[in-house]
Amino acid sequence: MGKILNIPTARVFQPLLAPARDKAAWGGRGSGKSHFFAGMMIEDCLANPGENGGEGMMGVCIREVQKDLAQSSKLLIENKLADFGIGEADGFKVYRDVIRTPGDGLLIFKGMNDYTADSIKSLEGFKRAWWEEAQAATPTSIQMLRPTMRAKGSEMWWSWNPRRKTDAVDTMLRGKDVPTGAVVLKANWRDNPWFFESELEQERQDCLRMTPEDYDHVWEGDYVTVSNGAYYAKNLNEAKSDGRISPVAFDPLMTVRLFFDIGGTGARADACAIWPAQFIGLQIRLRDYYEAVGQPLSAHVNWLRSKGYTPDRAQIYLPHDGATNDKVYDVSYESALRAAGYQVTVVPNQGKGAAMARVQALRRRFSQLWFDDETTEAGRAALGWYHANKDAARGIDLGPMHDWASHGADAAGLLAVVYEPPRQTQPIDMSRVGQGVM
Repeated sequence: MGKILNIPTARVFQPLLAPARDKAAWGGRGSGKSHFFAGMMIEDCLANPGENGGEGMMGVCIREVQKDLAQSSKLLIENKLADFGIGEADGFKVYRDVIRTPGDGLLIFKGMNDYTADSIKSLEGFKRAWWEEAQAATPTSIQMLRPTMRAKGSEMWWSWNPRRKTDAVDTMLRGKDVPTGAVVLKANWRDNPWFFESELEQERQDCLRMTPEDYDHVWEGDYVTVSNGAYYAKNLNEAKSDGRISPVAFDPLMTVRLFFDIGGTGARADACAIWPAQFIGLQIRLRDYYEAVGQPLSAHVNWLRSKGYTPDRAQIYLPHDGATNDKVYDVSYESALRAAGYQVTVVPNQGKGAAMARVQALRRRFSQLWFDDETTEAGRAALGWYHANKDAARGIDLGPMHDWASHGADAAGLLAVVYEPPRQTQPIDMSRVGQGVM
């Protein structure tokens, strides 16, 4: 039996102390997730020193991309060894790129994108895999790792600050179905009993004061709702503080306006995005959001009908390319939607600078927007991410970045371009009523 460590452990991490195939901790900065897993890696190496002819613990510390060891967990583990007073006498030897552990065991530090289907086999026999910053893990990388970790008693550890609900690690460990026996917990700064002994409290307060739009993601482990430098970061933060992200109802007697950014058919096509809206007084009410990639137009129409946005109560607005035929089905969105019974308006091309014109129009109208807190989450994520394509070398804004967020943002921008405020009627002068003048 190797040397026994007594490591103070925050209560929140205690469920991770028992054996499990998958152990996961997610949350914001200052929770101590990385420190916990680094300490547990050392403890497991000590507890498995390769006695009686066996081999010491073999472990790998992973990130999706690791260009050099400075980006790895190696320094943290070295610091933990020093904190615990553990060194060569206990079987640990620190080298430039690896750490030898008791019983000729080994800790290595790798980027998963360096592995191939053949080279990943080099991890067979490893019993611990700790994936730090796992929000960046790709589905392909995860699928390569899991079957490789098949030694008896092997475990995979995952630590991350969530970014998007659709990220591979969130889908796997926070979705409807998780791996059998997985232990998954949330840990934030308030769960760390040693948090106020560090200098992080001042950082937390500064973030709350200076960049409140980042606070929930950075410190509370929420998904990213606004990206640094996003066009609508300030607007979304104001909508939240004003209470305009809340349950939203549509008036059943009023027209629903459906604003599209059109996509195509096939796996590589752009997404089709739809914002259903009602203009009620000066309010622009957004009740739902829809986005799909590579689906035929019939799938989008089926969604509209399933939500009750039928031709008798809905009107559709398309960007100028809505009149262009789909490459696969040789029909345009305009013609197909008209054939489905909808009233369709194709908004003319705004010409050069159209993308930024939509951005400016939406910024002007943002204070009128009311978002349903549940049904528009994905759309708000797109608005919160939509940002400029920057030429970092020259410091030049090249216009909006075309990525996953641009489709939802463009559909919302089309809404702002189309919107016209209600006409103000002249109040009746009651002193003149009965004088033949109204």
